[in-house]
Amino acid sequence: MFETIILMLDATIRVATPLILASLAGMFSERSGVVNIALEGKLLAAAFAGAATAYETNSAMLGLMAGVSVSVLLSLLHGFASITHRGDQVVSGMAINILAAGLTVTLGRHWYHQGGQTPALSGDGRFAPINFPFAEELADTPVIGLLYSELLSGHSFIEYLVILVVPLAWFIMFRTRFGLRLRAVGESPSAVDTAGISVVGMRYAGVLICGILVGLGGVYLSVGQTAQFIPNMSAGKGYMALAALIFGKWRPFTAMGACLLFGFLDALAIRLQGVSIGDFPIPVQAIEAIPYVLTVFLLAGFIGKAVGPKAVGIPYTKERE
Repeated sequence: MFETIILMLDATIRVATPLILASLAGMFSERSGVVNIALEGKLLAAAFAGAATAYETNSAMLGLMAGVSVSVLLSLLHGFASITHRGDQVVSGMAINILAAGLTVTLGRHWYHQGGQTPALSGDGRFAPINFPFAEELADTPVIGLLYSELLSGHSFIEYLVILVVPLAWFIMFRTRFGLRLRAVGESPSAVDTAGISVVGMRYAGVLICGILVGLGGVYLSVGQTAQFIPNMSAGKGYMALAALIFGKWRPFTAMGACLLFGFLDALAIRLQGVSIGDFPIPVQAIEAIPYVLTVFLLAGFIGKAVGPKAVGIPYTKERE
């Protein structure tokens, strides 16, 4: 039982990593007043760009840079449509999602002729697990060995990076002048503008940080977790990250907790495949739907209680003197 719990927690960390990064990305964007439903498309585009670049160059770090760059470009496109031209932020985000879903499959089929997939990554082309010193030697030690060798050791670079990103995001958002201004723009952009702070500049900063973080999550999916791009491999994780963000009331640690809960349920769904109740086998599809059903329940139960930034989704027009 102890071994099963450790393996479940280990799988939870792996599954929750892209959710946490996407949720933090959404927090920076929406705290500045820009709805970012495009997280799904950015995850997918970054995953494809990262895997394709890592395969061609045999360098996971170059794949990371490419994936983050593509995500940032999409964020700037979203900002250009919704901030500069004051377009509908939800429509702009959905357009990016549709663009990413179609373009990644089309390019994958044209370049690699594998049904939209990229070739499998190996060697320096993927983020290999980082094993701590003496992890193998201590693996058979009761309790401590399994905790050290399985739960703490053996994760990829981006998984360990998340441990630093979450408290850093909290510090930037709630303990710096930049974070104060970003939150003020999402609450009362006219007051910020009156104080001489650029609302447009702060909102672009929010979507730029969003692009970097969600790009990391997308690259992790293909270069770190799967070692290959698969069409639509984000599988709704961008929307789940938004649900976690709402459930966490736009705060880093509570949003991370919701992401870990989703990750645990996803890991549980994988573990429960093939389970039956008596003589009746539980359909695999029903088990795989558990995390998504929970997302709907959380949204239905908490979206009315979680109050977001007052100016989120509202384009800002500077008042004429």
